[in-house]
Amino acid sequence: MYQTNYVKAASTEDAVGHLAKGGQLLAGGMTLIPTMKQRLASPETVVDLAGCGLAGIEDAGDSIRIGAMTRHVDVAESALVQNAIPALAALAGGIGDRQVRNRGTIGGSVANNDPSACYPAAVLGLGGTVHTSTRDIAADDFFTGMFETALDEDEMITAVSFPKVAKAAYVKFPNPASRYAMVGVFVAAGDGHVRVAVTGASSDGVFRHDGMESALSANFDAAALDGASVDVDDMIGDIHAAPDYRAHLVVEMTKRAVAAC
Repeated sequence: MYQTNYVKAASTEDAVGHLAKGGQLLAGGMTLIPTMKQRLASPETVVDLAGCGLAGIEDAGDSIRIGAMTRHVDVAESALVQNAIPALAALAGGIGDRQVRNRGTIGGSVANNDPSACYPAAVLGLGGTVHTSTRDIAADDFFTGMFETALDEDEMITAVSFPKVAKAAYVKFPNPASRYAMVGVFVAAGDGHVRVAVTGASSDGVFRHDGMESALSANFDAAALDGASVDVDDMIGDIHAAPDYRAHLVVEMTKRAVAAC
């Protein structure tokens, strides 16, 4: 790795101060450390968020608020999350392997917005809110493209809130090696409306599928998706799956998620 300075921030304000000076935030390190090892990133200063007090899960009434530094394993094993939004706990328990779940954080995953990451589908599917050092950002406004978000350069995530819904499920078709989602679908139903968020499939990153949402809002049954389609031109094509195969998986995983609700 290149030489870099290491700073352990004592608070959110301290971290933001270093960020404004060009520092690179370090949460669980699941993305930053490998990219530094491969010399794809060479930050002058790495700012460790472990001392900022941003871990924890709380019941906020109609939602569950999860601190940005909360690890995947803590979300998966939280009795609060399991009871209020079991689909979210199950999603967290299926991320990566044990080592990743014990180091990776929800804030790091959401901020990175990897096109195959699981958490963005939950945030968008549940209509969550991303809380930052300066504002609250609705899920529909937060994810702006592959590895891109609405975060400003001097802004950091402090927590994410997930509304409690009547029904929800997440189903993914994982890459057998990385366990990343080749296609993952989060379906959430509540107040007569259904949200369908898809990860792992689109060249623009996580997205909602309006057609399937409308069909399921009218009839919440997997059979309502018979004949549904996905634009192949928007799908990722790589060594793991061709665009048309991913398009097929989007519909199939959505049907399975509905059946699992």
